[in-house]
Formats: sequence, structure tokens, C-alpha cells
Amino acid sequence: MLSNYYRDIQLFRFDEQTGDVFILASGDIQIIVPKDGACFFV
Repeated sequence: MLSNYYRDIQLFRFDEQTGDVFILASGDIQIIVPKDGACFFV
């Protein structure tokens, strides 16, 4: 979705302990994707 709107992904992190993925895009969009696949916008 972020690439379709030409948003820069500035930080991508995978937490090995919890299995969560953290994405910071364009400084104002924060996304957390837990290992169950549900997506949370912060």
C-alpha cells in the first residue's frame, strides 16, 4: 500500500522475540504488524 502512494519507507524493523514488524513511513505513518497478520496504524 505504501509503495502505491509513493511513500518513503524510512524505517523497517522485525522484532525476532515477538515476531512483530514495525514500519515508519514518511515521518507521519507508523504501522505495526504483529505475527498474526493484523495491521495497526499508529
